[in-house]
Amino acid sequence: MNIAVVLYTSDLRLHDHPPLRAALSSCDRVVPLFVRDRAIEAAGFAAPNRLAFLADCLADLDAGLRERGGRLVIRSGDAVAEVCALVQETDADEVHMAAGVSAYAHAREERLRAALEARGRRLYVHDTVVTAVAPGAVLPAGSDHFAVFTPYLRRWSELPARTPAPAPRTVPVPPDIGSDPLPARGAVTGTSPGLARGGEREARRLLTHWLRDGITHYEDVHDDLAGDATSRLSPHLHFGTLSPAEAVHRARAAGGPGAEAFVRQLCWRDFHHQVLAARPAAATEDYRPRQDRWRTGADAEEEVRAWKEGRTGYPVVDAAMRQLRHEGWMHNRGRLLAASFLAKTLYVDWRTGARHFLELLVDGDLANNQLNWQWVAGTGTDTRPNRVLNPVRQGLRYDPDGSYVHRWVPELAGLPAPRVHEPWRLPAPERARYDYPDPVVDLADGLDRFRRGRDGT
Repeated sequence: MNIAVVLYTSDLRLHDHPPLRAALSSCDRVVPLFVRDRAIEAAGFAAPNRLAFLADCLADLDAGLRERGGRLVIRSGDAVAEVCALVQETDADEVHMAAGVSAYAHAREERLRAALEARGRRLYVHDTVVTAVAPGAVLPAGSDHFAVFTPYLRRWSELPARTPAPAPRTVPVPPDIGSDPLPARGAVTGTSPGLARGGEREARRLLTHWLRDGITHYEDVHDDLAGDATSRLSPHLHFGTLSPAEAVHRARAAGGPGAEAFVRQLCWRDFHHQVLAARPAAATEDYRPRQDRWRTGADAEEEVRAWKEGRTGYPVVDAAMRQLRHEGWMHNRGRLLAASFLAKTLYVDWRTGARHFLELLVDGDLANNQLNWQWVAGTGTDTRPNRVLNPVRQGLRYDPDGSYVHRWVPELAGLPAPRVHEPWRLPAPERARYDYPDPVVDLADGLDRFRRGRDGT
């Protein structure tokens, strides 16, 4: 009897899962394994919102496996050591896992491959599990990755789409394998009160609803802050409860301008993954250094505190930051505005904002979070590194009736648009009626900070 171990990481599903299908096709039995990796916890990536969502995902994966005659094995510790221990316990012949893109994922794969080969076992690493197109599948001439999105999109779109595979009917798992208990969502403290539910069933429900009722008008309304007309699938893509290849496949089948715009966003996700795969240091270092002289000191710290608390005095920025704290999620347009305000208007190092987002975002993906922050800060792949988003103009454009601000900044609920986007312009007696702070910085002064800092003056 041949046995394979399937190591789950950021691919917590049964549908369209290449490692699981390969293991089932080559071996009589499989051991689905998830390791609660102490190294990830020690690095600070085990944020409460993601731990709670992860608990949902693991419980749902275990339930799906049990419906197919199997179960999920949970272990805690060093991922390589735990896999090797399980291989020894079960006399498994091979291990299957999804390819990662971070420096840690690459190192984990190499350590695991070496440890298994020393024991006469094989490691199989599968592409297109956490991305629709594998990093490195399309390359520009003379480089190991695309540094500009549009040519990447063109080449990415020309590749034949992989047909998604259904979930297996049965998953035979050897009996009597020891397992830690499943983590419980309720045991996690410090989560956002509006945190969404996790799990593959929820992911598939959301995707079906999105394709039926949301995607048609996506191109026209995806930037509408109050409309909340995005898919809300990013946490499921991050945890792999939804296959990105399947999302692309089904969106293309739906067709239309909305589907094309949605697929473009999925391509952006793959784009950032291929950048990080080629340049792992971009998780912490400027992809394109601009010799920024970021502000530090007590004044900057006070402004950052106001930004985190949603008390900057710029209503649309504050609304976005409060949504983040309440839901562990933020509208994409809000992310752009909040990031631009910190990095360009307050002129504070993008890494400060990226860390805060990773502390709260349930979809806190290293590739997308860090590289989107760098894009906004002008140190990444943006071809216009000096672009600055004006929060007043952005609020008037993407929240014209003030509904988004009214929802998340209730102290301004009685103030109609367009005045709600510039409450500091109210006459003093009227302004005194609203318990809302003055702007932490004048926009013109912020722009001057940025220009002087980047020019080195």
